Amino acid sequence: MDFQSQLVAFVCDTQFDDLPASLVARTKRHIIDTLGAGLVGATSEVAKDMAAILLTEGAAPIAALWGRGEKTSPRNAALLNGIAAHALELDDTGGCDHSGAVVIPAMLAVLPLCEKPVSGEEFITAVVLGYDVARRVLEACGGYSAHNGAGWHSTSTCGVFGAAVAAGRLLALNSAQISAALGIAGSFSGGLWAFIHDGSQSKKLHAGRAAEGGVLAALSAQAGITGPTGLFEDHWGGFLKTLAPTTAQPRALVADLGLVWKLMRCSIKPYASCRGTHSAIDATGILLAHLGMKTEDVERIEVTMSPFLQEMCGDEKISSLAAAQMSIRYAVAARWIYGHAGLDAYGEQQRRDPALLDAISRISLNVDASFSADGEPEVTLIAKNGQRLSHCVDIALGAPGNPVSDQQLQDKFISLATRAISLPKAHELWAKALALETESSVDEWLENLF
Repeated sequence: MDFQSQLVAFVCDTQFDDLPASLVARTKRHIIDTLGAGLVGATSEVAKDMAAILLTEGAAPIAALWGRGEKTSPRNAALLNGIAAHALELDDTGGCDHSGAVVIPAMLAVLPLCEKPVSGEEFITAVVLGYDVARRVLEACGGYSAHNGAGWHSTSTCGVFGAAVAAGRLLALNSAQISAALGIAGSFSGGLWAFIHDGSQSKKLHAGRAAEGGVLAALSAQAGITGPTGLFEDHWGGFLKTLAPTTAQPRALVADLGLVWKLMRCSIKPYASCRGTHSAIDATGILLAHLGMKTEDVERIEVTMSPFLQEMCGDEKISSLAAAQMSIRYAVAARWIYGHAGLDAYGEQQRRDPALLDAISRISLNVDASFSADGEPEVTLIAKNGQRLSHCVDIALGAPGNPVSDQQLQDKFISLATRAISLPKAHELWAKALALETESSVDEWLENLF
C-alpha cells in the first residue's frame, strides 16, 4: 500500500476509542487554547481588514466568525477565523507548525454543512487526525528546520493537508474522497517566509489560507472532483519532489501510525511571540531571579544562537506588531523591562517606549554555527556591578516537557476571550471544553464564540 493510501486508511478507520486518555486530555487543551487565540485575534487590525474585504462578497452566510457574530461562506469563515487565530502569535505550535489555527477553523467552517450533529467525541477525533496528518507531511519534508529553512512556511504548506482531512472527517467523506481531498490540498499548498525581512503581515494570512484550502479541498472531493492519488510519490510534480527535493523523508508520512500521536508533541504558547523566542524569555527571567536583580541593575544582555534562529528571529525591525513578535531582541527586552512577554507587552505604546528601546539597544546577538538549528539559544546577563551569568533553557515553558498548568491555561484563555465575548460565555466555553467528549453535539457549546 502506498503512503497516501495508508494515510487515507488511518483517517477513515481511526475511532475515538482508539485515542489514549492522555491524548484526549491534551487535545481539549489545544482546542480551547486555539479558540482563545482566535477570539482575541478577531479584534486585530489584520483580521478586521480582511473581514472588511470578504464580507462584501455576498457569499451564502452560514458559517460564523468567532467573536463577531457575522456569518459568511464556509470558505471565508475558515480563512477569516484562521487569520484571527494566528494574528497575534498566541496560537499553539509544534505541529505543522501552527496546527490549531489551521485545523480548528476549517472544522468549525464546515459544521453547518454536516448532515447530522457532530458529537464531542467526533470533534476531538477529527482534531487529532488533522494535527497528525499535517505534522507527518512536515516531517516527510525533512522536518521543521529543513523545510522552513528552505523558505517555505510550513503552517501553510503542510497545514492545508490537516485541514482537508479534519474537515473531510466531519463531512463523513469516504476513503476515495479523503484521498482526493489530500491530492487537491497539495495543489493549494503554499506560503513563503519573505515576510520576515520587513515585518509585513502576510504571515498572519497563512493559517487562514491553509484552513480555507483544506475546506475547499474537502468540499471539492465531496462534489466528486478528483485529486492525484500518488501525491507523495517520487515523481515529477509530486509534493515532496517539488517542495522538498533534497530533504524528503517520505516514510515519515506513515511511521508509527496510530502509535505515535503528533498532537502530543505540540506546545501551548505562554507568550505573544514567535516560539523561537520563548526559551530566551524564560532564560532571561531565570537569570534575573537567580541574581536577584532589578531592571536597573542590568547593563546588557547577550544572546547566542544558531544561524537558523538568527535568520528567523534576529531582525532588528520592531516598528510593526508582526516584526516585534518575530524579534528575539524585543522578546528579551520585554521580559527585562516589563517583567513579561504577554500580549500587553506588544502594544503600539510599548513598542515606542524609550525604556524598551534603550534595552533593545543593549541586547547583542551572537551567531554560533555549532548551535543546532533545532536547539535553543543561550542568554548571558551582564550586570552593572560586573556579575556575568549565562543560562540556556532547553525546554521552554509551554512545551510538552514543561507544560503550562491548567490554571495558567485558563488564565490565558479567559484574559484573551473576554476581549471579544462576555465573561459568562468565556467561562461556559472553558467549562464545556473540559468535558467535550460528553457532548452529544458541539453546536450549543460553540454558540458561545459569538
